[in-house]
Amino acid sequence: MTQSSTDGAQLDGELLYLRGFGNEHCSEAVAGALPPLQNSPQRPPFGLYAEQISGTAFTEPRAHNRRTWCYRIRPTAGHPPLARIDDGALASAPLPGGPVPNRLRWNPLPPNPSGTDFVDGLYTVAGNGDVLARTGIGVHLYSATTSMTRRYFQNSDGELLIVPQSGPLRVRTELGVVDAAPGEIVVISRSIKFAVDLPGGASAGYVCENYGAPFELPELGPIGANGLAHARHFRHPVAAYEQGVGEAQLVHKFGGHLWACTLPDSPLDVVAWHGTHGVYVYDLAEFNVLGTTNWDHADPSIHTVLTSPTPIPGQANVDFCAFGPRWLVGEHTFRPPHFHRNVMTEFMGLIYGAHDSKAEGFVPGGASLHNMFAAHGPDLTTHTLGTEAELSPQKFDNSIAFMFETRLPLTVAEQAMSGGHRQPDYDSAWGGLTPRFTPPTSTPEGDDR
Repeated sequence: MTQSSTDGAQLDGELLYLRGFGNEHCSEAVAGALPPLQNSPQRPPFGLYAEQISGTAFTEPRAHNRRTWCYRIRPTAGHPPLARIDDGALASAPLPGGPVPNRLRWNPLPPNPSGTDFVDGLYTVAGNGDVLARTGIGVHLYSATTSMTRRYFQNSDGELLIVPQSGPLRVRTELGVVDAAPGEIVVISRSIKFAVDLPGGASAGYVCENYGAPFELPELGPIGANGLAHARHFRHPVAAYEQGVGEAQLVHKFGGHLWACTLPDSPLDVVAWHGTHGVYVYDLAEFNVLGTTNWDHADPSIHTVLTSPTPIPGQANVDFCAFGPRWLVGEHTFRPPHFHRNVMTEFMGLIYGAHDSKAEGFVPGGASLHNMFAAHGPDLTTHTLGTEAELSPQKFDNSIAFMFETRLPLTVAEQAMSGGHRQPDYDSAWGGLTPRFTPPTSTPEGDDR
C-alpha cells in the first residue's frame, strides 16, 4: 500500500495514525489529492473520482451523522453483478430456535486448517434483533491461519468490532492501514472494504457485528468531563492506496448472506479522504478505570468503552465493556463480582489471564453467555476467597476480560449449541454453594451494615 505522512499524524510502531474520536479527519496519500474547497469538484485532482460513503441517513442530527468523502482511482459503482456464495459458518439474526434461559460457556474454537483467512474463519455463536431492521448484534469468533491475498471483505449489515485474542492483525482498509494486537480492538464502520493480514502467523479472537447505531463514547454524567476511554487515545489510519494488485475477489455481506464478485484490481484505491465514517483502533490498556474507594462493588457499566445506543435511554443495543488491571480497595466488601440477575444479556470473553469470578473453566479464547435474568456470579472457590480474604489493597493484574452487553436476549446458533467446544457441565461452576444460614438465637444489635 502506498502511504504518506499527513499533517497531525503521529507515528505508532510502523504506521502513522490520526488521533481522536468522532473527529472530522482528513488525509491524503498524494499531496494535493484532497480538494481544498469542496467535496465534488467538476474535475477532482489527478483524475480521481469523488465518492461519498454515508454511514447514517443524510438528515440524522449533525452530532450523530457519519459520512466520508473518498477520492479514488475507480468508483465503487464499476463492479460487476454480485452472486451468492456459501455463508460458511457465518449467520445473521434472527437465528432459528429462539433464546434459551440456560447459562452457557465455551472453550476456544479448535484452530482452523492452514489456508483459512479471516472471512472463511468467521464462526457465529449467537445473535439478536434483526439484521434487516438494523437492530441487534451478531456475536462471532474468528480463527484465521493465512492473510487475505487479493481478497477483500465489505460488511453492509453492520459495524465490526474485532477483539484479537491471539496473534496480531494488520487491517488494510479503503482509508488506510491499522495494526491491532491482543489487548487492542479495531472497529470497522459499516460497508468499509478491508483485508486482514496476519503478520505474526495464525490469529484468533472475537467479533461483535453491530447492526444498530454506530458505536460512540458513553456519556459520563456525574463522572464529569474525564474518565473511562479518552477520545485522544483512538487511532485512525492515514490515507493509503493499492494499485496494480491484479484481479481480486470482493466478498460482500448483505441481508445476512455472503455475495461476491471479481474486480479488475484492489478496491482499496482511495488516494485521499475526509470524514467521520471510517476505521479506528483502541488499546484497552489506555482505559481509565474507575471504581469504588470505600465500599461495595460498582456495576460493570463503569467499564464501558463504547456504546451503541437505542431510543430508550440507558438500554444499549450493545455496550462494549473491558475489565483490565485495576486496584481493589473496598472496605468490609465482597470484592469479586457479586451474584446477580440482569435484564441485559451478557456475553463474556477473555483475552488473557483469569476471569475475576471464575477460578477455573473460563480460559483465554473461551466465552460465556448469560441471557437476560440468568442467575450467575462467582464460583465456590472465588466466593470462598472473596469471603475470607484479608481486605488490604489488592491489584487485580495480568488479565483482560470483556463483555458485549445487549438489551435483547441472544439466540445461540445451532453450531455453537451442539459444538464440541461447548462445556456441557457449566452449571457445575456453582456446585458446592450450599445453604449456610444459621438462624440467630437472639436479635442482633448494633450492626446496621
